[in-house]
Amino acid sequence: MNQTTQPYISADEDSDPSQILAEEYQRQQTLYQAQPNIVQRFLEAQGRQVAEGLFGKAAQIRFNLPDRLVADSMQSGQSSTLEVAQSARDQIIGGWRLRLTQGDLGDALRHRLAELEQSPDVAVSLAASLVRHAAVLHMVYNMLPSGRSVTYLAREGEAIASIPAQDGEPESAITMSTDAIVEEGGSDEGRGTLQVPFVPYARRFYLPQWVAFDDEDSLLVGSLKEAESHLASMQNFIHILHAASALAPYIVTDPEYQKKRYGMLGQMVNQGRALARYKTREIIAKIKERAAADNLNRGLSLSLPYFDDQELKLDVSSFEVIPAGRIMFVPAFVVRAARQEAAKVSQDTRLNASTRRHLLSELALLEQAFLPSDA
Repeated sequence: MNQTTQPYISADEDSDPSQILAEEYQRQQTLYQAQPNIVQRFLEAQGRQVAEGLFGKAAQIRFNLPDRLVADSMQSGQSSTLEVAQSARDQIIGGWRLRLTQGDLGDALRHRLAELEQSPDVAVSLAASLVRHAAVLHMVYNMLPSGRSVTYLAREGEAIASIPAQDGEPESAITMSTDAIVEEGGSDEGRGTLQVPFVPYARRFYLPQWVAFDDEDSLLVGSLKEAESHLASMQNFIHILHAASALAPYIVTDPEYQKKRYGMLGQMVNQGRALARYKTREIIAKIKERAAADNLNRGLSLSLPYFDDQELKLDVSSFEVIPAGRIMFVPAFVVRAARQEAAKVSQDTRLNASTRRHLLSELALLEQAFLPSDA
C-alpha cells in the first residue's frame, strides 16, 4: 500500500517575496561591509570588470575572486577569515565557444556565478556572491547618473506614473548643477563654466538633460534626431537597471535602485509618448502637404508611431488607407481607416490598457485632422 508523502513547506515559502529579497539584500550588504577596506576595493574593481564586460563589445568577461574574506562563523557567531583556493580565483566567462553556439554572455555569467555560489567550499561560495554584489552595485551606483527628487502622477487606470507633479518650490536665485546644462567652451579663464538653466518643465523630471518635449509636445531640443537620441539614452538607463536585477534580483530593494527606476521610468514613458505624438503630427502634416500637391492618388499606407510601455520602446501600427492604384485621395479615407484601426486596437490584447489608450488617442488625433471642418 502506497503512502502519500506530504511535501515539507518551510515558513519561508509563505513569506512575502519582497521581504525575502530585502532580507537577501541585507545579508549581502552586511557581508560586503564586513570586509576589510583592501578587500572591498578589490571587489569594487572586479565588480566593475564584470559590469562593464556585460555592456562592452568583448567576447568574454574575466574576473578574480578575492584571496581571502571575512565571514561570520555559524558555530561561534564570531568573524573569521576564510582563504579562497588559488585554483578557484581566476574566472573567464565566454570566448569562442560561446560565440560559436551564439550563446548569451549575460546568461553564461549568471550560470557561472550560480555554480560558484553552490560550491561546497564556503569561501568560494561567499566570494562569488560578493563579486555578484559588487557588480550590481557598480551598475546601479556608478554606471547611471543620479537625478533630481521627483514626484509623478499616474493617469486613471495606469500603473506607471508619468505626469510630473507641479514643483511647488520657488525659483532659486542660485542655479544648481541639476537645474542647468554646462556649456562647453562657454567660460573665460578664471571665471568658471557657463550654466544654461533648463526650462521649468524639464526640471520636473529626474534627468532634465534628457527632456526633449514640453507638456504641449513642443520640441525643446534642436532636432528630432536629438530627441530620439535622448529616448535611446533613457532606454539604455532602464536596460542597465534590468540587467542589474537579472544578475541579482534582490537589488530591486536597494533605495538607490528604486529611486532611479521610478525617476527614469516615468520620464521615459512621458517623453516616449510625446515623441510618438510629435511624429504623428508630422505624418499628418506630410499627408496634407502631399494631398495639396496631388501626390496621393496611387495609394496610401501609414505606420503610426506609438510608445509601448510594456516593451518600453517606440513601435508602429501599420495599416492601409487607400489601396494601391489610381484612386483619388479624399480626406474621408483617412477618417475611415483611422476608425477601423481604432476598432482593431481596442480589441488587441497584445497591448496593455495604457498603451492601447495612448495609441487610440493618436488614431483620434489622425481622425480629427481630416474630419470636415463642420463635423
